[in-house]
Amino acid sequence: METAAQATVPHQPAAYPRTDRTVPTRSADRASYDKELVHSILDEGYLCHLGFVRDGAPVVLPTLYGRVGEVLYLHGSTGSRPLRMAGETDPGLPVCVTVTHVDGLVLARSAFHHSINYRSVVVHGIAHQVTDPEERRLALDALVDHVVTGRSADSRPANKKELAATAVIRLDLTEVSAKTRTGGANDDPEDLGLPYWAGVVPLRKGYDAPIANDDLPADVAVPSYLKNA
Repeated sequence: METAAQATVPHQPAAYPRTDRTVPTRSADRASYDKELVHSILDEGYLCHLGFVRDGAPVVLPTLYGRVGEVLYLHGSTGSRPLRMAGETDPGLPVCVTVTHVDGLVLARSAFHHSINYRSVVVHGIAHQVTDPEERRLALDALVDHVVTGRSADSRPANKKELAATAVIRLDLTEVSAKTRTGGANDDPEDLGLPYWAGVVPLRKGYDAPIANDDLPADVAVPSYLKNA
């Protein structure tokens, strides 16, 4: 039986709705709208690509991001044109944000069937500048912690001068899709007897030992969250 407390909490769908922009025209079977999968792909990445139109021409910029619930936060200089174009109020800036992980190189017997195994997310929407001080603090902490979990609490917060030079935009996760590829090469039956190696070369993300700055005092220890990275 549903409790009174549960009844007051809005139901959160487990999947994003499909739209004309999120349903791929090719390999639609690789697409997913599952929120848990989308979040996992976003949370594992470091860099996104922000696409928008400037003066009638497409522009794509790499930038850092952070996710808080169903919101992506991106940051840049206050002098950056796309961030200035994303006004606080309507109409905002129409954007497309992508995040991709390459998990393996797929080598086939034929050149045509070479591929990669990957996980990707594409987000469409209208980006808006974040001007509320509390939301800006939340967003900037999320950006720092997205790179290294726990780092925002272990560093000096931005001062007034730094905040004045930093712009933050938000993009709600409403029109979103994931796309993945797994498995080996899909060679044509007539090519299976060819004397060429076929298979997957897995790729993995790893971390080397942290390298301290030359000006770091000897008594400042490596934080535990870096030792366990």
